[in-house]
Amino acid sequence: MNVAATPAHVPASAALQQAWAVLARVMDPEIPVLSVVDLGIVRFVEHDADGALRVGLSPTYSGCPAMEVIRASVAGALRDAGFAPVAVVDVLSPPWTSDWISEEGRRKLREYGIAPPAEAVASPRHLVRPLLVACPRCASHATEKLSEFGSTPCKALYRCTSCLEPFDYFKCI
Repeated sequence: MNVAATPAHVPASAALQQAWAVLARVMDPEIPVLSVVDLGIVRFVEHDADGALRVGLSPTYSGCPAMEVIRASVAGALRDAGFAPVAVVDVLSPPWTSDWISEEGRRKLREYGIAPPAEAVASPRHLVRPLLVACPRCASHATEKLSEFGSTPCKALYRCTSCLEPFDYFKCI
């Protein structure tokens, strides 16, 4: 392992744990209450054969406009924490799924006013009946989709018919 890849006083396993802790503070630019770890887009953190820190990231969907900012934020945060060199690589297979959003991330979405994905992507129920999306404000399932697209392409716009508040729903992808 190249000492330049990790702070000199930190063993490799502890260094990787420290890198994960740094990544847990890198926020998604479109949903600033979610870290890239909460979002589930960090696929791995490892040292390569030359000792550089490698971080694998999966985009939430092909063409996600936030990925360039996320890559730069991840690399910058790790460099600021003393990791150098850092390589951020794209991981496209298997593709990211909203199932990878952590339970903590789902809680943070609700508290922020965004309904988290309602069902597992693998569930075939959404093919034969509408999703039951709970309002993040009052928890009612009496909601209706207003538009397939919300404030970003990965969200849909819903309205609660109980409290009448509009809200974004993070789509099952």
